[in-house]
Amino acid sequence: MNREEFLDKCIAFSVRINKLRKYLRTKHHEYNNSDQIQRSGTSIGANYSEACNAESKADMVHKLSIAQKECKETMYWLKVLHGSEFINTTYYEELMLDVEEMYRILTASIKTAKSRIDE
Repeated sequence: MNREEFLDKCIAFSVRINKLRKYLRTKHHEYNNSDQIQRSGTSIGANYSEACNAESKADMVHKLSIAQKECKETMYWLKVLHGSEFINTTYYEELMLDVEEMYRILTASIKTAKSRIDE
């Protein structure tokens, strides 16, 4: 997957997270967790976008690492929302598959970028 494709994936995920937040607020009047997952879920793509325009390889690794951490936080909030029965199992699993894939891609990108710093 190239940079543009991954960025498109991040944007699509952010849109789904924004729709989830809207659903949680409208249907369940849930504000705290919905705000948290919106921040972390949309931050993945924002940090990846910054990494693509980094000032140095070290800066790129730093931004990719932040995006990776945001993936982990998003996974946490998805588990909380699912465990609290705010989202059903099917939707939870779909979102988890997407964020886990993004996490793996970011992990591989960080590893590659770090190896190029050492060259």
